[in-house]
Amino acid sequence: MSRISFYGLVGLLLLAGIALTLYRHLAFDVPWSPGEQRQVWEVEAQVNFIADGGPAKVELALPADQQGYRVLTENTASSGYGLSFLRDQGARHAQWAIRKAAGAQRLYYSVQVLVDPGARATPPPPPPPVRESPVAWEPPYDTAAREIIDQAWRHSADPFTFAHRLVERFTDTPGENARLLLTQYDRATLLVRLLNQAGVAARQVSGLSLEDGRRRQHLTPWLAVFDGRERILVDPVTGQRGRPDNLLLWGAGSPAVLEVQGGSRSQVSFSMIRHNEPAAVAVRNQQADDTLLNFSIHSLPLEEQSLFKTILLIPIGALVVVILRVLIGIKTSGTFMPVLIALAFIQTSLPTGVVGFLLVVAVGLVIRSYLSYLNLLLVARVSAVIITVIAIISLFSVLAYRMGLNAGLTITFFPMIILSWTIERMSILWEEEGPREVLIQGGGSLLTAVLAFLAMNNPWVRHLTFNFIGLQLILMALILMLGNYTGYRLLELRRFKPLAED
Repeated sequence: MSRISFYGLVGLLLLAGIALTLYRHLAFDVPWSPGEQRQVWEVEAQVNFIADGGPAKVELALPADQQGYRVLTENTASSGYGLSFLRDQGARHAQWAIRKAAGAQRLYYSVQVLVDPGARATPPPPPPPVRESPVAWEPPYDTAAREIIDQAWRHSADPFTFAHRLVERFTDTPGENARLLLTQYDRATLLVRLLNQAGVAARQVSGLSLEDGRRRQHLTPWLAVFDGRERILVDPVTGQRGRPDNLLLWGAGSPAVLEVQGGSRSQVSFSMIRHNEPAAVAVRNQQADDTLLNFSIHSLPLEEQSLFKTILLIPIGALVVVILRVLIGIKTSGTFMPVLIALAFIQTSLPTGVVGFLLVVAVGLVIRSYLSYLNLLLVARVSAVIITVIAIISLFSVLAYRMGLNAGLTITFFPMIILSWTIERMSILWEEEGPREVLIQGGGSLLTAVLAFLAMNNPWVRHLTFNFIGLQLILMALILMLGNYTGYRLLELRRFKPLAED
């Protein structure tokens, strides 16, 4: 029964770790590789109008998360204006207000949009209610509208095909009725009126075609047609159904993109540029709505993030120690002392760290051999070794600085207490087992520390351990499985070499 519970625990840890890791990747687009890039569009909206000299209020519809795109950051520039971000029935807009403004006014709004095929679209606003009574037309437009609706209705099967047939009546060579209606209404507004007249729920939405390096672009109208279950966009010019890949919906659900009170001759134009950004940065720049993402290490201040980035590497070093000691049989001075030495190597670089470790331990053993003749108690002897290690590190740092070796200053990152206990254990081992055993355990500790450093300092490992907390559960499961191993170690097999030769 104990075996069943043990393997059940290991399986649970593996499943939980894999599930958390996949969820982080799929839900928040956290990349697997450290150098992965994401495409980001930076769009700037410029609002211009002539103020009347009194109070002025400007409302600009804003983009939201949608299929294929995710809003990262927003910025505005409006000298002297008060700014508010409002949400009305699912539609977002920015509102600028000022008590007194005269002459030409210019306001700026910029947004960074991440290209993300897996982005979750903001639920579209509910379709507008279709009027029970026919849409009001003035003669002779009412007759022309009915004839166009009847012709399109006979050649359609659902609201979407009806919208497509309706658009066809106004393309290429429009008939007499279509030309008459176009003299009174613009194309998008006219098509929405005709769809509503036929009992089809539809509204006009605005979209921005994304093209790298374009300036002074304007929004284009699109038709949002509803059938009670889904919404499909229809191009009012060509009748094409579906949203193009480079179309960014702007203010979907807002009655108007731009509204200005206290001014005239208002207009909004757009400029855009495309650039690539590291995927990890793009993920961290997501809006604060992602509460699960903010409930991670990324929500901590940068100083604490840097600390955890190192702490989360320790389980990797522990796994290396378990493999080397349990499966291979390498002896070390202290169980997890090599992991702490490997952490010091990360701060100092490997060559500097190895040289510093050998110098401190060698000099410390010489001084410790002298202390053994004083017959001190254990606590006093270890305390004296600690002070000695501090003095050795300080001396080497000063000498390295005087000699112009700045890399030698990083020796201060070594864990002084751990080094002191290592020197104490090696000294006792020298007295009890001889120098050969000291070289075996000391060399094993250094080899283990180097291998742990190589595993912990790998860019892929550093990226994965910091961004995928679920890997800690996977590492725990692996260590538990290795801890259950009771077979021969690899280095122990040499004892059976004579039998194999016989």
